[in-house]
Amino acid sequence: MMSGWGYGGYGSGGYGMMGIGMHLIFWIGIILLGSYIFRHNAPHNQTGGLSKSSGMDILRERYARGEIDSAEYQSRKKDLEGK
Repeated sequence: MMSGWGYGGYGSGGYGMMGIGMHLIFWIGIILLGSYIFRHNAPHNQTGGLSKSSGMDILRERYARGEIDSAEYQSRKKDLEGK
C-alpha cells in the first residue's frame, strides 16, 4: 500500500501549491509580454481616435489636399504661429 505521497496522493502529485503558483506566474508573464509587444507594434496614427497632430500639421495637410487656398493657409498659419 502507498503511504500517500506520490501520484494521486497528497500534494497533487508532488507539486502542490508551488506547481499551481508557477503555472500562474508563467501565464501572467505570457499575457504581459503579449500586451507589451502588441502595444509597441501597433500603428500609432491609426488608433481610431483623435491623432496627436499639431494644428500646423493639420493645416499643411488640408492645404496639400486642396481643401483651402493659399490666402486661407497664410491667414491660419499666422494665427497659429501667433499663439
